[in-house]
Amino acid sequence: MSLRTFLVASALAAALPLAPAAAQPAPRVGATVTDQNGGTVGTITAVEGDMVIIRTDRHETQLPVTSFTVTDDAVLFGLTQAELNSRIEQALAEAAQAFQVGATVHDRDGAVVGPVEALDAETGTVKFGEQRIRLPRGSVGAAENGLVIGATVAELRAQIAG
Repeated sequence: MSLRTFLVASALAAALPLAPAAAQPAPRVGATVTDQNGGTVGTITAVEGDMVIIRTDRHETQLPVTSFTVTDDAVLFGLTQAELNSRIEQALAEAAQAFQVGATVHDRDGAVVGPVEALDAETGTVKFGEQRIRLPRGSVGAAENGLVIGATVAELRAQIAG
């Protein structure tokens, strides 16, 4: 999984309705996501496991597949495009404020990645074991336990090794 600008799912999960537990078709790349009134929310650009990457008119964000109701004819989402954009912008602002030297970065599963050691206008340097990794500011979100990224520790290790 490459690091990209995304909204960490936990930043929105509490506010989004969950899809029914019954089996439903899988979301597919290229599908248009609509709100409950039929308005366009965005387009699915990727499906990675239990996460869906959706592109609105202003943002690309990663959300859990359970945030969507998928039918044979539509992919429905509980927010309008404007509401989703607003929540993304709020989450990015909170993350920017929380992205400070000394803050702890966690992976999407809650495991500790490491502390932020330095910041510049575009990135933050995080101590990851004995290594230092630079994370784009847009790839870090605020969460209840500090900062969070969309990758797991294992995925970070694989990216570094590759």
